[in-house]
Amino acid sequence: MRTRSTRLAGAALALVLAGGVGAGFPSGGDDDRDDKHHERGRDRDRAKNVIFIVGDGMGIAHRELIRLATVGREGELEMNQLRYQGWAQTDPADPEEVVTDSAAGATAFSTGVRSYNGAIAVDLDGDPVRTLLERAERAGKSTGLVTTSQVTDATPAAFGSHVVDRGNQSEIARQYLEETGVEVILGGGEDWWYPAGDEGRWSDNPPTDPTEASKGTAGNLVERAEELRYRYVSTAEELADAPDRGKLLGLFANEEMFEHVGPAAPLYEPSVPLRDMADKALDILSRDRDGFFLVIEEEGIDEMAHHGHGQEVIDAGQALDETVALARDFAARHRDTLIVVVGDHETGGLAIELVDDRDESGEGEQAEEGPFTLAGTDLTFMVDWTTGGHTGAATPASAEGPGADAMVGVRDNTDIHDLVRDAMRTGRH
Repeated sequence: MRTRSTRLAGAALALVLAGGVGAGFPSGGDDDRDDKHHERGRDRDRAKNVIFIVGDGMGIAHRELIRLATVGREGELEMNQLRYQGWAQTDPADPEEVVTDSAAGATAFSTGVRSYNGAIAVDLDGDPVRTLLERAERAGKSTGLVTTSQVTDATPAAFGSHVVDRGNQSEIARQYLEETGVEVILGGGEDWWYPAGDEGRWSDNPPTDPTEASKGTAGNLVERAEELRYRYVSTAEELADAPDRGKLLGLFANEEMFEHVGPAAPLYEPSVPLRDMADKALDILSRDRDGFFLVIEEEGIDEMAHHGHGQEVIDAGQALDETVALARDFAARHRDTLIVVVGDHETGGLAIELVDDRDESGEGEQAEEGPFTLAGTDLTFMVDWTTGGHTGAATPASAEGPGADAMVGVRDNTDIHDLVRDAMRTGRH
């Protein structure tokens, strides 16, 4: 149990990490304190809508890299402007590994239960645990999953399905349709929705990565979706033309919506930008008078960091921040909306360094990169990597809206789940 002094110390550290943005404590005179008190009272109101945004692989250094390269010293990222800023520990309950993967990390967020690497919304015994998305559905809310990864990859999967192995992506897709009933599903990964030999709208063996081809194990799930009254789209034009009501399935790539391996890699050019997918999801889900729960993930930060592609990490991070801006614009018009922005784990052991040829510490994909330019200046810096995998570093966690003031007490990734559950007031059981 945390003592009062521990919580106060933790809150102070969260404020320091935030760079003074989004205070958990009042910092001005009496009028400022009165304004903060009024806003905090509003923040305690129930969250009708939740926009849960994940920068996969985004550690604190990644967020600083994105800031320095895109807005510079005098600018500020949208995610840094969320009112409450903190951090979360990420270690799983895996019996053999100390460092989390995306599945265990997302399961902690979605269920409040720490589990093993590869677990999708199941506990250490493999038993299903109710997710935030399922709580929202039970409360009558509409739900959505948006990602630049496969829509059945670990992060969205842990909110909308239950499997003991994250690799069972066709079963995850089937559960979205037949069990969870997610209303809006947008992202990549069409290959998992069609059986081998049954080519979908995205051609097998594309020149950008000839290894990609249909490989589903649960029949033609696009046809199944259409039987269940989902509208299916596969291009930006079809997405834009889709009605702003009803159920929607959009699959915009064979696998991820960018190239991190294969002949075209590295390339971050999603066929539909993350912001556009999120915008369509908000248009549809916001029609529900009971509110909605929407998960948005930018996967490119993680995959590009795995391979030491610094510029593409920046590109993906900028896309993420543009999507946070969209969410903040929406919340400004709908004050009962909670926004949460988190990283599930750190990828690559990223370091931001001075330009110094004597400081090289890696080779291959982990070799030092650069120089990169500090936005708005002639100054430059380097990016270095210590690993091609994940690390156990803490990740940034930010929030704004009803219930967001609980962010100053967050320390474990499971605390993020509790914050959102309590803000939605969907109960503990």
